[in-house]
Amino acid sequence: MTLMVQAPSDAPQSRTSEPIAPSARTWAVILAACAGQFLVVLDVSVVNVALPSMRADLGLTTIGLQWVLNAYSIAFAGFMLLGGRAADIFGRKLMFLAGLGLFTAASVAGGFAQEGWQLLAARAVQGLGAAVLAPATLTIVTSAVPPGPARTRAIGTWTAVGAAGGAAGGLVGGVLTDLLSWRWVLLINVPIGALVLVAAAIWLTESREGKGRRLDLPGAVLVTGGLASFAYGIVQTEESGWTAPGTLLPLIGGLAVLALFVAVEARTGAPLMPLKVFHSRAVTAANVAMFVCGSASFAMWFFMTVYAQNVLGYPPLQAGLALIPSSVSVIVGSKLAPRLMVRAGARNVAVIGALVAATGFGWQSTMKADGTYLTAILGPGILMMAGAGLAATPLAALATSGAAPGDAGLVSGLVNTSRTMGGALGLAVLSTVAAARTAGGTDPEALTAGYALAFRTGTGVLLAAAVLMLFWLPRRAEP
Repeated sequence: MTLMVQAPSDAPQSRTSEPIAPSARTWAVILAACAGQFLVVLDVSVVNVALPSMRADLGLTTIGLQWVLNAYSIAFAGFMLLGGRAADIFGRKLMFLAGLGLFTAASVAGGFAQEGWQLLAARAVQGLGAAVLAPATLTIVTSAVPPGPARTRAIGTWTAVGAAGGAAGGLVGGVLTDLLSWRWVLLINVPIGALVLVAAAIWLTESREGKGRRLDLPGAVLVTGGLASFAYGIVQTEESGWTAPGTLLPLIGGLAVLALFVAVEARTGAPLMPLKVFHSRAVTAANVAMFVCGSASFAMWFFMTVYAQNVLGYPPLQAGLALIPSSVSVIVGSKLAPRLMVRAGARNVAVIGALVAATGFGWQSTMKADGTYLTAILGPGILMMAGAGLAATPLAALATSGAAPGDAGLVSGLVNTSRTMGGALGLAVLSTVAAARTAGGTDPEALTAGYALAFRTGTGVLLAAAVLMLFWLPRRAEP
């Protein structure tokens, strides 16, 4: 294997020796990988504020607007495991560059789209590029630094940057749309993507573990089709409801295809996803915990934004600015977690993070239609996101610690898939909960009641996640 960064720290260290700090070049590699992760997470939400402008300029229907979001998220979730395995077989640097290049090119196409279908096609290709890129980013980070506190800090940086991308979407989209044009929510990716491509080409060293291994095409088709179908069913819930045939068929069909994928992988000599990865307690428990925690934390940004705009009357840019402290707190939580993990252990920090987030969700569920910024957005938002940051770093560290070197890309793809699919499912479920409580009402009191019930439900989900992690997660990362 060719190491991602040549450093003497790859040698085993004794318990008494001081850990060797990562070099400046190593941190440059980590930052390049994190910049790629920031872009793919940012584009999940950055277009939200620009949707009305897109509709006016391109003549998109209401369903078309939904697919500006859905085309990206479905392709992103559906191809992630395939992207992770491709990184193991064909090389992490190659897949990073290929994914980022495809993502950047699709951003150009979307920014210059003249018809609605052109924008939707560009968003789908963006999602495909993101699915190839995202697993490689985490694998590059874990390969660049040897196991120990330095790797945990690197994972904390990766987690913080990814969380910041999701948090910054509303603000960045509002600023670009108000000051320039909706097209710049896509075109802004081009100079950043080009800069990261050059940096990655210079700093990254190729790394792969799948020499001589073939890509499992039947497994790739099944897992991609199953995940994409399930993701499609989730996004259909907003338009058709949970009991409509257009929702149930892709949901059930996706699960059936995924079950067939598992059966095929159990009998394949060189499977896309060796089921042995789930023999690791750390991998299995951390991914389940990430799925459950993501189902609440992803929805938080949506409901906080619509509460600020639809109930408190904030314009889009002001709503984005109002959430800046929450965005900062998730970064602080992610960077604080490695220090706490040394003292308390990964499992305990993850549990504490879920409990802090649950406290914030509970506080947020007391919001009123005439709430003030300090008590209805600032205070609970900081708690929710600081807790999410505290939980995410140890979960990512545990999930990747139990993987064999040849499965590092696959496990990285699994981490991203768990978080993305959990977020999509959680948002769909909590939106349904809020809509049922609102019962069609559009006045501030009715909307607030619906949003509050969604946050109360999220509180219960996070408390359940804390219990699950306490009894299932290993205390520390596996060697």
